[in-house]
Amino acid sequence: MIKTVGIISRPRREDVALVVPPLVNWLQAHGADVVCDSETSDCIQPLAAQTRKREDIPGSTDLLIVLGGDGTLLSAARLAAERKVPILAVNLGGLGFLTTVPQDEIYSILEELFSGLHRVSERVMLDAEIVRAGTVIRRQIALNDAVLNKAALARIMDLELRVDGEYVTTYKSDGLIISTPTGSTAYSLAAGGPIVYPSVEAFVVAPICPHTLTNRPIVIPDSATIEIDFKAEDDAVFLTLDGQIGIELVRGDHIRVRKAMNKLMLVRPAKKTYYQILRSKLKWGER
Repeated sequence: MIKTVGIISRPRREDVALVVPPLVNWLQAHGADVVCDSETSDCIQPLAAQTRKREDIPGSTDLLIVLGGDGTLLSAARLAAERKVPILAVNLGGLGFLTTVPQDEIYSILEELFSGLHRVSERVMLDAEIVRAGTVIRRQIALNDAVLNKAALARIMDLELRVDGEYVTTYKSDGLIISTPTGSTAYSLAAGGPIVYPSVEAFVVAPICPHTLTNRPIVIPDSATIEIDFKAEDDAVFLTLDGQIGIELVRGDHIRVRKAMNKLMLVRPAKKTYYQILRSKLKWGER
């Protein structure tokens, strides 16, 4: 039963001011308490809903509605996954592989949700660790991908890959992408990686512009532990999570990536399939 609904949006968009007030009214008319993040509330005053910090919302809600593009969803996913709160992602952005619900379908999907007819797609997330001098100094989860690359200079670097302790290869490339099935339609796809169905239990490891053309993306079980060591002379190297969190590394840092303990629960329309989404977003079959 849905008692409390949280709303997170990409602020400073004109359509947020148009969408949120009637959405709050609809939810309250159906017996739900509504909590908005402060960024959304600041754009719409007055608003008949509680206001809290964005990071505090998932812990007190039964459903999280995210209004924006895929970037807004990626940010919300890292907050919601550990609390196992389902997310309804509504597209107010551009392409939107993850925010697949258009504005004109919000209320029909909500009717499904409140009547228990909706589907939930569980999405695997990454758990990335930075190990320095034998100690984990940073740990971060990500929905799409973890990427090792350089900051400013376009020079290749050596990236040594191990899977479950076994040496695989040393890539000479501009960087390396470790992607979930969800992230397979993001940076990994642009780097030549395959599209992976969301429920497939696998990760994709894709080199960015490899010097050796036979270094192709590889698909491995998501039960594996992926370890990376790098050599990059004196250039700055970063670990970037979901394209939103960048962590500068130092020489000797060791990267360890595994499947996160918790999965993201993404609400899916009852009548829309993943293949329909691919055809729509990638314009398959069109000329």
